Amino acid sequence: MQAALQRCKSRGMQFNTVIDVGASNGMWSGRAMSLFPEAFYYLIEAQEPHKEALINFKNNHPNSDFMLAAAGDIDGSLYFHNQDLFGGVASHDPCGEYSIRVPSVRIDTLIEQKKLKPPFLLKLDTHGFETQIFEGAKETLKKTALIVVEAYNFRLRPGALMFYEMCAFLGEQGFRCVDFCDLLYRPKDSALWQMDMFFIRNDSKEFQLNTWE
Repeated sequence: MQAALQRCKSRGMQFNTVIDVGASNGMWSGRAMSLFPEAFYYLIEAQEPHKEALINFKNNHPNSDFMLAAAGDIDGSLYFHNQDLFGGVASHDPCGEYSIRVPSVRIDTLIEQKKLKPPFLLKLDTHGFETQIFEGAKETLKKTALIVVEAYNFRLRPGALMFYEMCAFLGEQGFRCVDFCDLLYRPKDSALWQMDMFFIRNDSKEFQLNTWE
């Protein structure tokens, strides 16, 4: 991940605000901040047990803030499967034994309320709830320079996108994949399970050149 973020920096990418969705304890934002220290970081995390770590992160980084909520397509509340402290997924419907109710927020609402400045870097680690989050970020996407999203080679649940479908979906929103990293293979058969994909606007200078050099 660090090398891929460094490649973004070397291409001259700039953003004023980083929106870290599925922030857990803030570790991803900490890595990004080491390369992009001038940006403001807003962390969104649904799981209450991460609250203490997020408070510490905010106290140690004045250019950050956080919200305990699930990002989605509604302002209100959603269900959340909380079996795994560093996993979990939001849902409109109850999701079994580990289902809890959590506050939810549209990213467009958050941007407006907090007066966060574009251009944005939007990072999603959300385990199959991506389309709903993007639905709640339609205006934000228009001012987004970079999307970093954890994508999968298997359909995690009905309606979740596989990585090639993510490319098509974000292509319709005006973005194109420029990089990927952190390929993960499942242990039982060494099949590709997931990766982190980097999307920039499809009219970016990188896509104006179709030659190797």
